[in-house]
Amino acid sequence: MSREPLIVRYRAADRITHWLVALCFLLLALSGLGLFYPPLFWLTGVLGTGQTARILHPFIGVLMIVGFAHLFGRLWRDNRFDAEDRRWAGDLGSVLKGHEPGDTGRYNAGQKGLFWLMTLCLLLLLASGVVIWRPYFASAFPIPLIRLALLLHATMAILLIIGIIVHVYAAIWVKGTVRAMVEGVVTPAWAKKHHPRWYREQVGNAASSPTDKP
Repeated sequence: MSREPLIVRYRAADRITHWLVALCFLLLALSGLGLFYPPLFWLTGVLGTGQTARILHPFIGVLMIVGFAHLFGRLWRDNRFDAEDRRWAGDLGSVLKGHEPGDTGRYNAGQKGLFWLMTLCLLLLLASGVVIWRPYFASAFPIPLIRLALLLHATMAILLIIGIIVHVYAAIWVKGTVRAMVEGVVTPAWAKKHHPRWYREQVGNAASSPTDKP
């Protein structure tokens, strides 16, 4: 029996960058919680000792920002909100039942909201991280500003952790999503069900591509 070919959703470079960002986030979340909350100090062991965690934490943060910047440049256009997103957000009951309301493009409203939340959190984490980064930059800022930056840094980190937990849960909950970021492909049935407009765009692009081979 003939079957429709799988649809490419993510290039290899995007998948590698995604998992690099995920690894950085895991190391940062664990070491950050250990540095922020004394009873969890043992979590800094993920980066060796407490001292090495303090040193490596900001550098890993910069690496994560660079990786996310690559993904942002690739994906921000697909994450712009449109009229269909209002329809999606207004029918969350169907979403929770496993149905995708509206003519969804590459990403639905929930995915877009999380994308922009992550972008905001990372920008504020970078800005506040520079202010509190010893011994390189913190000495250039007054103590009150450093304290505010510490509060902002912790708040954005907690918000980002919550967002990532939601992201992971949704990826596992929607069968086929993890495969997209591991293998880079999805089935036509998955695309039709969850992202019908994006599916039609991909089928149209494939149909319009030259098929003659030398």
